[in-house]
Amino acid sequence: QVQLVESGGDSVQSGGSLRLSCAAVGFTDSRYYMGWFRQAPGKEREGVAVFGLYGGTLYADSVKGRFSISRDNAKNTLYLQMNSLKPEDTAIYYCAAGRNPPRILFPVGYNYWGQGTQVTVSS
Repeated sequence: QVQLVESGGDSVQSGGSLRLSCAAVGFTDSRYYMGWFRQAPGKEREGVAVFGLYGGTLYADSVKGRFSISRDNAKNTLYLQMNSLKPEDTAIYYCAAGRNPPRILFPVGYNYWGQGTQVTVSS
C-alpha cells in the first residue's frame, strides 16, 4: 500500500526556517514526479517544488531562492527546506506523487497524497 507521510510543520515567526519531511512507503519503482504542494485557507492547492523523473527540479516563483527540495533515496524521504518564511507561506503543505502530471506544478495528475502538515508563519 502506497503512503506518503509528512511531518515537520510548525508555527514560526516571519523570517524563520522549517524543514518538512515526507516518508514514502510502498512505492515499487522511482518513476514518479514527487513534490510539495500547499493550500491556504480559501485558496486552491498550488505547487511549491517538484522533482522531475530525471532529478530536475521546478519551483513556484513565489518560493524561488527561499525554498529547496531534496531527497534521500536510501531513506525514501523527500524534504522541503523553507527559509526566510513569510506570513503568506502559511498553509497546509502536502507531499504528492504522480506518474505523468500534465502540468508539473498543478495538482491534477498526482495520484498519491499525504495527509498534510500545517505551517503557520506569524508577522
